[in-house]
Amino acid sequence: MTTDSPIPVLAWFDRHFSVRLPVTRFALNTVVLSLLALAPVLGLYIAMVPGFWPHLIAADAALARFFRQILTNGLPVVFVVNALGFVLFARLRAERLRPGAVLVIDMVARIGAFIALHVAIYPASALMFGSFGGDPLQALGVVGPTLAQAAAFGNLSGVYLYATLVSAFPLHMALVVAVLDRRGYARRSLAGLALSALTVFGLQALLMTGVALLLGMVV
Repeated sequence: MTTDSPIPVLAWFDRHFSVRLPVTRFALNTVVLSLLALAPVLGLYIAMVPGFWPHLIAADAALARFFRQILTNGLPVVFVVNALGFVLFARLRAERLRPGAVLVIDMVARIGAFIALHVAIYPASALMFGSFGGDPLQALGVVGPTLAQAAAFGNLSGVYLYATLVSAFPLHMALVVAVLDRRGYARRSLAGLALSALTVFGLQALLMTGVALLLGMVV
């Protein structure tokens, strides 16, 4: 077992995202942390877009539609992707999965879930709320171009992407620790582990951008 870690951030996640936790507690912790991650990134996005907040509070029903989008699109995406990340983190720390397997599963699941949820939610929003002119095909057609801008923080999907860093960060740090421990190397500093985790996340974001660009060409 590797759950007794001297690294404070990993020890905190070990306590709150362990394989020993009941499913309901695990899910509740994921919801809370997803909301806490989503709020500041969303606030940053609103502050960075000129005139966005005045438009929301001035236009009729704009604020209500905005929060509906966050609740029906943003929160489900962030929750599911974070849940996948925390499950992998817990299994890695309990030594139930090897680091190499975790890295591959995380890459496929994180990118796949992020894209698949947008593919499902956008057309559903068109049918249920009249978004995208009420046309599910039009909604499907904008998924690729929208996700291609996410890594550059160019839209709300970028907000959702970076809100999932809350699960990617400890998972990727734990991956680096596990690899170093297996090979008998001295562990890096906390700053080095954090930089490694951010690098892995950045590579995944770039890969997702490439997949989104291809999706935009196909759909």
